[in-house]
Amino acid sequence: MLCCCVNSKINKKYAELDAKLERKMVESRRNYPGHRSLKSMDSIIMKFPKLREGLRNIRSVFESYDKDENGTIDMEELKKCLEELKLSLSEEEVKGLYGWCDVDGSKGIQFNEFIVLLCLIYLLAKPSSESCSESREMDTPKLVESIFDPIVEVFLFLDKDGKGKLNKADVIKTLNNEDYPLERSPSHVTNMRFEEMDWGRKGKVGFREFLFAFISWVGLDDADDYMSS
Repeated sequence: MLCCCVNSKINKKYAELDAKLERKMVESRRNYPGHRSLKSMDSIIMKFPKLREGLRNIRSVFESYDKDENGTIDMEELKKCLEELKLSLSEEEVKGLYGWCDVDGSKGIQFNEFIVLLCLIYLLAKPSSESCSESREMDTPKLVESIFDPIVEVFLFLDKDGKGKLNKADVIKTLNNEDYPLERSPSHVTNMRFEEMDWGRKGKVGFREFLFAFISWVGLDDADDYMSS
């Protein structure tokens, strides 16, 4: 009985984080005009080499805070990392995001989970669109901005209805844009890519799930290629 109550409380917390992130993505459309310059999957793939380089730099950050070299970041190590990167959220929110991104339940954040966690904290810590002057004054390291801002723009490009979540019909239509016939993705590829994001098989994908999938598409090896599948 106690276990059920605890799980219910945790699930409620994660649902609240999901809803907060959804609202943040709706707000972000005003602050990330770059998503309008994307036209097709090819224009996204062209960003992969630079993003891959940035993710390697994030790996260096991860390794520098993994003091015990066990391949994971614990809460104390994460707090030091966030202080250094000048990313500020309440301790309760950070703990919630930490658990939400620990998808394998290992009670430690591995590198791919660390990328997602860091991006979510960066995004949620940014002032709302009503505080643009504050946003410009944020002293966030350029490394974080240069990696995560383009990823947010890709999500916004795919989120055609602007509701903060991706739906299958819009994603497939966007990637198979008839205005760019030479850059259309094969239908079996677009279906497979959406399924990789849609963990709950509900036809809707939030930013967290998109992030995990997108990072795997970008890869950390030059040999990794989106179209190889």
